[in-house]
Amino acid sequence: MSKEIVILIILAAAVSGIGSSLIFFDVFRVPTVRTSSALSSAVHRAKRKKAGGSSFDRLMENLAAAISRKIRMNEYRKTAMEGVLASADMKITPEMHIANCIVKTFIAAIVTLPIAFIFPLSLMLTAVTAIAVFSAEYNAPARLTEEHRAAIEYELPLLVSRIANTLESGRSRDVLAILTAYKRNAGYDLGRELAVTIADMQSGNAHAALARLESRVGSTLLSDVTRGLAAVMDGNDPVGYWASLSARLADNQRQILMRKAGKIPSKINTLSFCLLACVMLLYLVVIGTELTESLGILFG
Repeated sequence: MSKEIVILIILAAAVSGIGSSLIFFDVFRVPTVRTSSALSSAVHRAKRKKAGGSSFDRLMENLAAAISRKIRMNEYRKTAMEGVLASADMKITPEMHIANCIVKTFIAAIVTLPIAFIFPLSLMLTAVTAIAVFSAEYNAPARLTEEHRAAIEYELPLLVSRIANTLESGRSRDVLAILTAYKRNAGYDLGRELAVTIADMQSGNAHAALARLESRVGSTLLSDVTRGLAAVMDGNDPVGYWASLSARLADNQRQILMRKAGKIPSKINTLSFCLLACVMLLYLVVIGTELTESLGILFG
């Protein structure tokens, strides 16, 4: 075989190996270099935060605190934002959150502004970047709240199934004991809410604690669960209600899994197509090589 053909075979084999590796990494969830770098950065940030943060971080915090004292909000908007921040587990005031958004927007504008002195037409880039940063930072708590709600709703079928089995078997009708037993194996998001609710039930009115759980999460599915728990505390025997709710939540969980699975094929199909193209290229190179040698022998 000629030198060019050998190089083509080696190149096709290398590309095929890369394609196979990418599919393997995606299927088995092997972290990418970007993910590993992000995790390492998060660890370093946590260490800096524990040590009191860098001088730049403290400067930005002081600047945000100074700005927050100048911000005025009406009670309705402030109460609504307090609920969103609490759901997102962000222990700051609404004024401080807006001040942080302003500071980060200012930094983004400062970083992109020098380009406008070189290319005046790029001044629009500074404005667009500032608006995008402010919007992303301002809506970050809402996104975290939505993720928190989605994680809780995904785990609700297991909680409802545990409650239904406990009530049906007659082992216990103590709602507080049922929630406490489940909290030991609950996920992070639902476990955090259950911990607050259990402490609330132990120190006050149980019905009010369930109502506050419902308002904190803001999920219609969780509202159905809290109503069922309230009925149990009132002495009712809603076994059929729990069986129906368990079936409905299980169906909702299947839909969530189907939506997640629907996002994977597009990525897998792209990698599979690349792998198929590499394999076909490899076969074409080998077949072409053999055909060329055969024709050379045939026609002398």
